Amino acid sequence: MNVADAIRLKRAVRKFQDKPLPDDVIHAILNAGRRSQSSKNTQAWQFIAIRDKSILKELSQCGEWAGHIAGAALCVAILTPDPNEKFQIMFDAGQASAFMQLAAWELGVGSCPASIYEAEKARAILGLPPEWHLRVALSFGYATEEEMLSAAPKKGGRKILDEVIHWDRW
Repeated sequence: MNVADAIRLKRAVRKFQDKPLPDDVIHAILNAGRRSQSSKNTQAWQFIAIRDKSILKELSQCGEWAGHIAGAALCVAILTPDPNEKFQIMFDAGQASAFMQLAAWELGVGSCPASIYEAEKARAILGLPPEWHLRVALSFGYATEEEMLSAAPKKGGRKILDEVIHWDRW
């Protein structure tokens, strides 16, 4: 799959088969995050790769819309230094997230980001040291509806370019 197709076809997958991901697939996903761009090459992130079903279930209760984590084969918690310190920290976490999701898509693995609203509850579940923070986690797994990975984009699902682009000035 080329990059343009991945960008055009990628969609959130929230329902997963009860099937583990092979270690080489997990490593490819994690390496994509590790290799992503970062501001001034600070690489200010750590990843927790979670496969334990009981931890996935607990973590899924740390965000109003994070329920999909419970059914995932893998969740990647993206840890950052204090996200209130610098804008670039969350921007870099977003880039790592995008790289991992695109790598997964190419490997036939669906994914969906989740905002972690109950950060201290998540800290207790995962045993995070105080200098690390969790705001975003990604669920990964084989989609229950496999056709989602190759379906054409939905009509009218995205704004057209002229609705979001301003040339030279507002």
